[in-house]
Amino acid sequence: MTLQDDDGNVPEGFERLKRGGPYMASLGDLYCRRDADKIVIAMRITERHTNMRGIAHGGMLASLADSALGLGLTMSCDGRNSFVTVNLGTDFIDAARPGDWAEAQVHIGRIGSRVAFAECNLMVGDKRVLRASGVFAVMKALTAAQLDAGY
Repeated sequence: MTLQDDDGNVPEGFERLKRGGPYMASLGDLYCRRDADKIVIAMRITERHTNMRGIAHGGMLASLADSALGLGLTMSCDGRNSFVTVNLGTDFIDAARPGDWAEAQVHIGRIGSRVAFAECNLMVGDKRVLRASGVFAVMKALTAAQLDAGY
């Protein structure tokens, strides 16, 4: 994959995503790529994301997966709804390290009138780091003011 020189070597095809709210903004920049059948939310793992062992903290990876699932659901319905997590299941499979480009490949299961289902694989290259599945409450769309604020 060819890397760009700006934004900490962001792979081609990714665009800066100014969503996720104040908590995700505190973790770093999110990026998005939409493929024909999936949405990918990604970020660069840095030193500030690590635990005592020098690998990405599991809670941070779970936060990335949770946010990616919610953002993916919202994007899949073109913003007609927003979503809040009801249940999140995670399986930690491997480690991510500073410098890694972590991609949450989101797959939408079903969006109903009250609940939605989605899952993702958090990948570093060809290595799966985490698997997550979530159940989300379907909420009304965010307001223009909320969107302008980065939610």
